[in-house]
Amino acid sequence: MVNKKLLIAWIASIIAMCGSLFFSEKMGFIPCTLCWYQRILMYPLVALLGIAFYRNDKKIYIYVLPLSILGMLLAGYHYILQKFPNVSEFNMCSNGVPCSGSYINWFGFITIPFLALVAFTIITLVMLALYKSNK
Repeated sequence: MVNKKLLIAWIASIIAMCGSLFFSEKMGFIPCTLCWYQRILMYPLVALLGIAFYRNDKKIYIYVLPLSILGMLLAGYHYILQKFPNVSEFNMCSNGVPCSGSYINWFGFITIPFLALVAFTIITLVMLALYKSNK
């Protein structure tokens, strides 16, 4: 039986990974430091969730939640850096591409960190639902 929750989380991680690769490899956008950290947290989720979906492992939340919650926090912080200039004094990006810059700004609020935040949030919510259903 196909576990729809695992499938949703896995698809969200695949879309996020493919999106980040599209922006950097096809569009030529150079990732900033915080983008790299978000990739470090997202890319393993593709493999972990893919294996969990294949094996119907409903306890994968044990391994995924720490990565997805940390990713949510990091992407949220990154988004705040982009949208609230006063916070930029706490910016950790000092070399290369500034973390406060935006390559895209669709509809005035959708940026790359926002897209990452959405993906990490979807994965986190699905993992919390799995946790709740396993109690």
